[in-house]
Amino acid sequence: MHGPHPCAWAPMDDALYRQYHDEEWGVPERDDRALFEKLVLDGFQAGLSWRTILAKRENFRRAFDGFDPEKIARYTPKKIEKLLADDGIIRSRLKIEGAVTNAKAYLKVMEARDDGFSGLLWDFVGGEPIVNRVENYKKVAPKTKESEAMAKELKRLGFKFCGPVIVYAFMQATGMVNDHEIACSRWKAVQKRG
Repeated sequence: MHGPHPCAWAPMDDALYRQYHDEEWGVPERDDRALFEKLVLDGFQAGLSWRTILAKRENFRRAFDGFDPEKIARYTPKKIEKLLADDGIIRSRLKIEGAVTNAKAYLKVMEARDDGFSGLLWDFVGGEPIVNRVENYKKVAPKTKESEAMAKELKRLGFKFCGPVIVYAFMQATGMVNDHEIACSRWKAVQKRG
C-alpha cells in the first residue's frame, strides 16, 4: 500500500523502490542475521545505486547461502571464485572477500555479547530510533557522529566496507534513524514499530 506522500527518492513509477520504501526502509530491525545481511549488502552498494542492489538482492541471498554468517565465514577460495563468476551479483573480489571477513567478525561479536550484533549496533542510538524531521531528503547529511562512532567500532572489530557514509545509509534503512520526509506517511508509521 502506497502512502499519499512518499519520500521523493522513491518515485511513484519505480515499483521496486516504492515497495522497498513502503515496506522496509526505516522500519526498526533488531534481528541479528537480518542486520548482518543489510550491512553486507550496503557494503556491496559502495559506488553503486541502491536500486542495483535491490534488483539483485534475491540473487545475493541465493549466492550467499541466505546470508548465513556461519556458512559465509567458511567460504573457501574455490567458493569465492564461484561467486566471482556469478553474474547475478556484484562481482567484486574485494567486496566478496569483505563479506567473508564480516561474517567472521559477526560471529565473534555474537560470541562475545549477550545482546548480540543487534545490541552492539542499537547501542549507538541508545536502543531507540533517532527521529529526524527531514523536509527534503537532499538536505540530509551523509554521515553523523553516531554513524562515525559505529563505523569506527565496526572497523575495530574487523568489519570491512563499513565507513561512516555506508553505516549511515545502513542506519536509515534499518530504522535506527527515521529519515523519512515528514510529509511522507511512513514517517509516523515507522515510529509505531520502534
